[in-house]
Amino acid sequence: MAPKVLVTGGSGLVGMAIKEVITEDPAGANTGNGAEWLFARSSDADLTNLDACMALFKKFQPTHVIHLAANVGGLFKNMKYRVEMYRDNMMINDNVLHCAHAVGCKKVVSCLSTCIFPDKTSFPIDETMVHNGAPHHSNEGYAYAKRMIDVANRCYHEQHGDIFTSVIPTNIYGRHDNFHLEDSHVIPGLMHKLYLAKQKGEAFVVRGTGKPLRQFIFSKDLAALMVWACWHYDSVEPLILSPDESDEVSIGDVGRMIASAMEFPGEIQFDPSFADGQFKKTASNSKLRGLRPDFKFVGMEEGIKQTVEWFVANYDSVRK
Repeated sequence: MAPKVLVTGGSGLVGMAIKEVITEDPAGANTGNGAEWLFARSSDADLTNLDACMALFKKFQPTHVIHLAANVGGLFKNMKYRVEMYRDNMMINDNVLHCAHAVGCKKVVSCLSTCIFPDKTSFPIDETMVHNGAPHHSNEGYAYAKRMIDVANRCYHEQHGDIFTSVIPTNIYGRHDNFHLEDSHVIPGLMHKLYLAKQKGEAFVVRGTGKPLRQFIFSKDLAALMVWACWHYDSVEPLILSPDESDEVSIGDVGRMIASAMEFPGEIQFDPSFADGQFKKTASNSKLRGLRPDFKFVGMEEGIKQTVEWFVANYDSVRK
């Protein structure tokens, strides 16, 4: 019987990128050799509800799960809706892992975030440091909910032998993102702001100083690595998925790259009255490089160019 892969959050940024990856591999050499791919959207089941989640899993009977579904947002959403970010994600993650175990899934690969790492730590961070202290206060609700997936994975493995694992990507961006001005992550939010500034002939204002440093991963790169992990990464210990440390860039530089890709002729300003959040979260990808030394990441300027072109072409229908 061919494997069945259920992708939760299948209509989101990474879910859509996984669809691209498997579409470009018709022979299935890198995507499961004949696996059936099932993409679940929020309209298919409310994963915060255990009965609805169980009905979804019993209907599809997946052998593998790529778990992407989450209540997500940028810095300001995490600060404003701390309770929802904690409760919704705790319920979603607990229900998905419980139901995966109940129907006998062979593998679950969950998507975490570098915000789970301690705020006060040495750099670069690596997979052994997840639980070495409290995350940054600005996103502690979301961060603790995501961090608990790692605990649950080990519990299921040690008690039942389940291969439930997780990957930890750095900041994700790409086509099919949420471009909401307030609730999005940094790159799509900046793209939308700049687009409107260009239309109105106004300055492009970046919240904060622009000095914080981040590593960004293009959604299609992340999708390819998650599909690989589904078939080839069998440790329950988390795996950081990130470009190299040398690819770290400032938020200000990201704003300038977006302005260049969108051919913005105006002024770029920074508003330090807004919080910067964590200054840096530099992550080591040495474990990944040991497993996939040949993997080539899309460069930031090229990834932003592709994302800007898609966003502008699809402006009327994007999530915003």
